[in-house]
Amino acid sequence: MRLIIAEKPSVAKSIASALGATSRADGFYEGNGLIVSWCVGHLVSPMDAASYDERYKKWRYDDLPILPEPFRYVLAPGKEDAYHNLRTLMNCSDIDTIVNACDAGREGELIFRLVYGMTGCIKPVERLWISSMEDSAIQEGFHNLRPGSDYDALYHSALCRQKADWLVGINATRLFSVLYHRTLNVGRVQTPTLAMLVERDGKISMFKKEKFHHVKLDINGVEVLSERFQHLSHAQSALASYSESPVVCTSVVREQKKENPPKLYDLTTLQREANRIFGYTAKQTLDYAQSLYEKKLLTYPRTDSRYLTSDMAETASAIVHLAAKAAPFDTCSNFYPLVSLTVSDKDVTDHHAIIPTMEMEKTDVKLLPVGERNLFLLVCCKLLCAVAEAHVYETVTATFDCGGYPFIAKGRHVLSEGWREIDRLFRSSLKEKTDDEDADGEFPEFTEGQTFHDVNVSICERFTAPPKPYTEDTLLSAMENAGKEDVPEDAERKGLGTPATRAAIIEKLVAAGFVERKGKSLIPTKDGIILVAVLPESLTSPMLTAEWEQQLTAIARGEADPDTFTDGICDMVLELVKKYSGISEEGQKLFAPEKEIIGYCPRCGKPVYEGKKNFACSDRACSFVLWKQDRFWTSRKKELTKKMASDLLKRGRTAVKGLWSEKRGSTYDAVVVMEDTSDRFVKYKMEFPKQKK
Repeated sequence: MRLIIAEKPSVAKSIASALGATSRADGFYEGNGLIVSWCVGHLVSPMDAASYDERYKKWRYDDLPILPEPFRYVLAPGKEDAYHNLRTLMNCSDIDTIVNACDAGREGELIFRLVYGMTGCIKPVERLWISSMEDSAIQEGFHNLRPGSDYDALYHSALCRQKADWLVGINATRLFSVLYHRTLNVGRVQTPTLAMLVERDGKISMFKKEKFHHVKLDINGVEVLSERFQHLSHAQSALASYSESPVVCTSVVREQKKENPPKLYDLTTLQREANRIFGYTAKQTLDYAQSLYEKKLLTYPRTDSRYLTSDMAETASAIVHLAAKAAPFDTCSNFYPLVSLTVSDKDVTDHHAIIPTMEMEKTDVKLLPVGERNLFLLVCCKLLCAVAEAHVYETVTATFDCGGYPFIAKGRHVLSEGWREIDRLFRSSLKEKTDDEDADGEFPEFTEGQTFHDVNVSICERFTAPPKPYTEDTLLSAMENAGKEDVPEDAERKGLGTPATRAAIIEKLVAAGFVERKGKSLIPTKDGIILVAVLPESLTSPMLTAEWEQQLTAIARGEADPDTFTDGICDMVLELVKKYSGISEEGQKLFAPEKEIIGYCPRCGKPVYEGKKNFACSDRACSFVLWKQDRFWTSRKKELTKKMASDLLKRGRTAVKGLWSEKRGSTYDAVVVMEDTSDRFVKYKMEFPKQKK
């Protein structure tokens, strides 16, 4: 009997249904000679540093670097039941073969292997490798199981990645946190990503706006501009020369251009466009796509490919025709799909591009949750655009002469809508403008030698624009392309992170307080900017990731030694700890939180800050201090609060309720007035509101 282990319960359910294991038991499905069970993501995790040695519970420079040998693993907290269920099933005498049905990729391989290793199981393993949760895809994959050993190199690559991330993350985080007295999360991917945000923010901050001018002619409703003038006086000279001169069209240049259909979605491109169109974060898009995958409506989302394989052409053609019947695409005219445009076997790695599945024929898309519905239709739109005809247009550049100054107008004529008609239909259904919707109307037919009189002329003022802050759309693109020039063309992974991890990296930076969202923009915080400034370039540059991915790809192909890679990481960590053994006293204060000013000292006018026991003047030479546990307050069973101190510093008085009277054994309300006599201790008196008769 075979035991099939999926990565998630929902995936196990789909596999069980497709293979006829329909009897549900506690922790598994059974039937047709099969048992199907599941992990819950990572069941086994690397042991944390403190578990190796008690002394690692405290973060100290003297304990660095931490280089476990061998690496040890523990059960992920809260997932013990799922692990024990799998261990029982794997050791069952009826089970003779284990099928690894975890997600088909580097991380899925690691999830299964760590569980398999911890249970001590030695039964033979087969691998189910699929890109769709449709019944037909599962059944085909099950009939073409491969020996688990075929993926040993992929597992070693995944294990090396995990160890390297642990070694650099743990040691660099502890090292710089100890040096700067602030928890500073350092990571191979998140730190260079933060550095890109900081670099862009610096360019925006340093940008100096510059004014320039154009002379503008209005000819038949078209804006015709002169060259750029840096100085207003030069633009005014050009304007003056116009008064005696007609406007003459000196040339008209036409050029036919073609925009080929876009490629299909990989995860990063899907996340980018969903952010641009819907404002979804990368994590939201991944969550929606994963849910649609588990509902069998989308193919596997964690892919970096934008093509299909040749054996999918027939199925893809059927899906295209289904999508074309769905609103709003059903009103598209003259649609003759060419699926071969989306096929390229050499450009597909672990998984093909994201497309809808045949399951959409049985699904009422309108009933999907709004986020999933939007994303599903977005994927349908991309599929239809990808197999449509090219968008063909003609660019027109008309040059005019006026008083010896050249003026230029540019426009275009659409010759064939092609795939852009589909895109416009989709955007219109969302009430969103397409890229060319803001363009002026049809460009007039200008002819060479044509002369114009009494043309409206004016000077328009323009400014240079700073770079734009990163959005999730543009940051994902930057992460995808970071360090590409340093990675060989045939490397499996390029850029920072993978399509599956980039969303989590952005969320970690926000959660750690190094980045904040302002609308769609991602802005580094003060601490984020300082962190990038104090870290070595080796940790902030994409080069480290580029080098790692190059080596990890070689390991996955069986062309490099895993131990050599890990030894190199250990050497790098040793060198890092040795180099950064201490920092200046000023450096240690870089991450100190900005103190809140409670008020201003009544004696010297300097700011007053809150301490653990008091509110004291920031000038050490000044003796002014308000003690929280002053006897005046403790005898009345009160403690001086921040608000009360602020009132005293601002107005010299504060209203206090519930003061205790020992004499009467009850509470009362009063206004406490500060009487600063310049003595060591501040004195107080009380005022009572007059009782109404």
